[in-house]
Amino acid sequence: MRLESWSPGLTHLRTDGTAHMVDVSEKVESTREATATGTVRTTREVLLLLTSDGLPKGDALAVARISGILATKKTSELIPLCHPLPVSQATVDFVLGSDRVQLFATVKTRGVTGVEMEALTAVSVAALNLYDMFKAIDKHAVLTDIRVLAKSGGKSGDWDLGTYEERA
Repeated sequence: MRLESWSPGLTHLRTDGTAHMVDVSEKVESTREATATGTVRTTREVLLLLTSDGLPKGDALAVARISGILATKKTSELIPLCHPLPVSQATVDFVLGSDRVQLFATVKTRGVTGVEMEALTAVSVAALNLYDMFKAIDKHAVLTDIRVLAKSGGKSGDWDLGTYEERA
């Protein structure tokens, strides 16, 4: 790829095209929050077992919730160019449908960089844990639609999926 084709807005690339961790030492500290979502599509049988505590591996939602929260705190170890952040709060919640579990993770910090990657990591790892808990019954479960729904704080300001899609 030619250097001229790279956007100057790609902050994790130096002018020679190599990756680096962005210097955030001059950024202003603020309260930052992000919410991400994802979906695990599965069978009605799995959802019935999930709601009746009948899954062979136990309480899948509790395991997924704790794993998502733990993943939030490990994001910088998994995503090499992410800064380690002091996570102030992390929540992982679920909405059960007839053929899916929708996951929501919200992460909050007071710092100099955002927590979008932490929210995405929480949702992703929680979804992976649901798959692990479901796979004995449904090996064809699908993880899908993982994305950031909203963020607040920082220089770039606040947005949510509604306002983002309106601008697109």
